[in-house]
Amino acid sequence: MRSMEQSLKSIQGLSGQKSVSYTDLCMFPHVHLPLGFKTPKFEKYDGHGDPIAHLKRYCNQLRGAGGKEELLMAYFGERLVGIISEWYMDQDISRWHIWDDLARDFVRQFQYNINIAPDRNSLTNLRKISLESFREYAVKWCEQASRVKPSMDEVEMVTIFLQAQEADYFQNMMSAMGKPFAKAIKIGEIVENVLKMCRILS
Repeated sequence: MRSMEQSLKSIQGLSGQKSVSYTDLCMFPHVHLPLGFKTPKFEKYDGHGDPIAHLKRYCNQLRGAGGKEELLMAYFGERLVGIISEWYMDQDISRWHIWDDLARDFVRQFQYNINIAPDRNSLTNLRKISLESFREYAVKWCEQASRVKPSMDEVEMVTIFLQAQEADYFQNMMSAMGKPFAKAIKIGEIVENVLKMCRILS
């Protein structure tokens, strides 16, 4: 029978492929939605960023499903996109007896995002590229700074931000020292405009 089934699949062009039946394709076929349950609009995870922070956001969105661990596991894939979604679909879910099993595998898989998170040293090496405006660069820099652990206060942020500047910017932005980060951005934009007009003054 198995040989005949394989022959039929070969004739139909399904040779070597897995079953396409609903029960084989659906990872959690026995999960039933509670009465009145509305699926939240999930923020997608593409493999970038802290996986633990992602899990926290997910659990907060589905806090009404607390205690229904299969429901939590079944909908987790809805938050994943691209290659991360493929990772999820390839998992052997028989190893996931409870939510904690899935969460541990997920964090273990994407732990590198935590391991390579920016630190104070990497921020001083984050330079502005020629095609971006000073504001775009400052926003990008600030986003990276928000991931640093332990977090920095505004005075330290401005100090490290100034250390990251090229010589022309650095020497003309010293007045930003001790000021709010937004003020440092405004000073940087003034320097940028003056540099463009080739009128840098001592």
